[in-house]
Amino acid sequence: MSGILYLVGTGPGDPELLTLKAVRILGAVAVIAFPQKSGEPSLSYRIAESHLNPKAHLLPADIPMATERGPAQAAYDAVAQEIMTYLEAGQDVAYLCEGDPLFYGSAMYLLTRIAGQAEVRVIPGITSLTATAAAIGRPLAARNEVLKVLPAPLEDAILRAELTGAEAVAIIKVGRHFDRIRALLEDTGHAGAAMVIEHASSDQQRITPLRDFAADTRPYFSTILCYKGREAWA
Repeated sequence: MSGILYLVGTGPGDPELLTLKAVRILGAVAVIAFPQKSGEPSLSYRIAESHLNPKAHLLPADIPMATERGPAQAAYDAVAQEIMTYLEAGQDVAYLCEGDPLFYGSAMYLLTRIAGQAEVRVIPGITSLTATAAAIGRPLAARNEVLKVLPAPLEDAILRAELTGAEAVAIIKVGRHFDRIRALLEDTGHAGAAMVIEHASSDQQRITPLRDFAADTRPYFSTILCYKGREAWA
């Protein structure tokens, strides 16, 4: 019998935000796999470390973070093949993924590669989206409002079109796009109530109104929550 691959969401940063199911699985599986940038510690591993089976074999996977997709695709091919050797030997494997495995998560690349060959179970995790809303104590949206989730790397024209008329917006993957995003939010009228949340739920969490960022500063591991709706949330 082949082993089971668990795609485990480790949540946004606080180790106590893993689900009970995730903790139970991570404490029992024989192999723990996780993505990392070459030469850098894995955030998903750091989040889950205190919950892991101390006897588990660790399987770090160096994933190139580049615009060109070829190198990353080859890396996922390689890690999927390596994971399959453990599954075929009857060992269960847990693959760690920050936030939720299938909300812009790298786990989707393993799902497509392994699902047809072995059993794969997805263990949902708390997303950065809900963690940032909790951090600022403000609903993402209310009643019949539409919430939009926009990746910052999108082209300006696409972002502007999506922002126009939008009531509630979460902008993710901000990073080096911060200055461009801030200018767009000023143009569309979303900047006034926009909040920048860095390292949500971790001991490095920082909350800053968008307009309080100095021109030469950049947020890290951040999400921007914008609200331009009419609901009073009361």
